Amino acid sequence: MLNRVWLGFFIVAAMAIVLQLLSGNVAVLSDSVSALFASAKLAAEISLGLIGVLALWMGLMQVGEKAGVVGLFAKLFEPLLCKLMPDVPRGHPAYGSISMNLTANMLGLDNAATPLGLKAMQDLQSLNPNKTVATNAQILFLVLNTSSVTLVPVTVFLYRAQQGAASPAEIFLPILLATCASTIVGLLVVAIVQRISLFNSVILAYGALLLSLIMASMFYLLSLSAEAIGQVSSVLGNGILLLLVMSFVIVAGIKKVEIYDEFIEGAKGGFNQAVQLIPYLLAMLLAIGLLRASGALDYVLQGLASLVSMLGYDTRFIDAMPTAIMKPFSGSGARAMMLETMEYHGVDSFAGRLAAIFQGSTETTFYVLAVYFGSVGIRNGRHALGCGLAADLGGIIAAISVCYWFYG
Repeated sequence: MLNRVWLGFFIVAAMAIVLQLLSGNVAVLSDSVSALFASAKLAAEISLGLIGVLALWMGLMQVGEKAGVVGLFAKLFEPLLCKLMPDVPRGHPAYGSISMNLTANMLGLDNAATPLGLKAMQDLQSLNPNKTVATNAQILFLVLNTSSVTLVPVTVFLYRAQQGAASPAEIFLPILLATCASTIVGLLVVAIVQRISLFNSVILAYGALLLSLIMASMFYLLSLSAEAIGQVSSVLGNGILLLLVMSFVIVAGIKKVEIYDEFIEGAKGGFNQAVQLIPYLLAMLLAIGLLRASGALDYVLQGLASLVSMLGYDTRFIDAMPTAIMKPFSGSGARAMMLETMEYHGVDSFAGRLAAIFQGSTETTFYVLAVYFGSVGIRNGRHALGCGLAADLGGIIAAISVCYWFYG
């Protein structure tokens, strides 16, 4: 699957370069070559930049597992996860790392979520009979990450505040609805492909509980100002993170665990994983860089605008689509597109609000796929990419619908 996708990226980029040359834009050649070398540099910078944080969390997770804290955490979600991942035996360490990763994502703790996710993928890989082909559990976990619900997208609020929005946090509810839709679509698509039954008492009970917690959080946060939301999010996220770290070390110390030795041993694994990521990241960033430099994404946007106009539909959402199209490929690229849309159309315009909703409700699917599968050497992702992109599409459609509902 990834081989065909990678080849497809290069073919599309080549076609776009030819079209650009035919239109007289010879600068596309130098832009494309620059993109090749910039991708190589970025892949190395990202991987090397992860060394410290990966070593930190891999070390702490090993201490937490020896202390039994991660096991206690796993028991909260194991009844749900064992229904969604029937191939993972009860009591397996993967449940703990998966639970902690999904919780970190919901709290918006990006620096902790990625290392915890890589640890979870490593745990799932220990059950994989074919080390280069993704298992059903690994695919479901990756899709949940590419569509993970973030309760408080503080960074989006900050960007809106910097652009002079009258009420920076007013898009909180639209983002929450869109990202929930993305997660639900991703889960449904994976369940259909993997023939997982979602209609059982355990899954429905957990779903009702999680929905209640999200709704309660939503109503509380909606009563606060943008500054207060940011403060509550920061205090809650950092407080929980610090509590976890302290509980790992202190409980392990009480249980007479050799905490220093265990931390060092776990940290070594983090270093090795960071270095192993470089070729996988380079391959994906190289293809994405060529798509951007060749102008292929611009042609897609122009084609979409022409199609919508021809069908006679409202075209206001087209102005925000650069953010939506870019987000599965590049988080920084999508952020730049969002800021450009806010600057050109106005932060409180329909397009400005929709771009912010796109930014807060979808994920960089190709980056997540490269990092998570690359960390364990998986080359055949099977249906992971298709399911991840389906979740992205669900989030995009939901974001457009919600924006028209609230601001149309």
